[in-house]
Amino acid sequence: MYQRYGQPVWQQPLFVLIGVNILVYILTIGVPSLVVQLGIMPAVFLSEPWTAVTSMFVHGSPSHVIFNMLALYFLGSFTIQLVGERTMLAIYFIGGVVGSLFFWLLGPANAVAVGASGAIFALGGTLAVLRPMTRVIVFPIPIPMPLWIAIIGGGALISLVPGVAWEAHLGGLLTGIGAALIITRGKLRF
Repeated sequence: MYQRYGQPVWQQPLFVLIGVNILVYILTIGVPSLVVQLGIMPAVFLSEPWTAVTSMFVHGSPSHVIFNMLALYFLGSFTIQLVGERTMLAIYFIGGVVGSLFFWLLGPANAVAVGASGAIFALGGTLAVLRPMTRVIVFPIPIPMPLWIAIIGGGALISLVPGVAWEAHLGGLLTGIGAALIITRGKLRF
């Protein structure tokens, strides 16, 4: 069995998160009513508050889950190297819930938001503060750029796409930035 960091891959939190997201996507293929039920909708959120969490595991299309899981792998791996698995998980889940709350407060009342993007943007926001000048290449742009530009600029560009829950991205990003500022002061460690 392949091991990484002394654990089998299937026991590592990052791979468990990716696996759960993919599994939920597979289970919801062709069941749009389940996607809506698990997604967050501002108009009914107060009677269905659990959707602040369930919406993070539901994705609307193959490309949605693939791109989110690739981003989760790369940003999650880097975050784990800097702050450890527990802190990465805390940032991920808190960022995802805050992203959901931002969508509830700022999103269209009858729209449904799904996806791990808010949680992933929390990891990105953390890295943009902790390692802003790390050079990265964002597909399809073949030019290395500072990480903070990739996260902030990429987030801004993605948020211009119709139907994208920019509110969740913003909530996650701000959570990650806040977490990183707390980490740099030595006050956040799980």
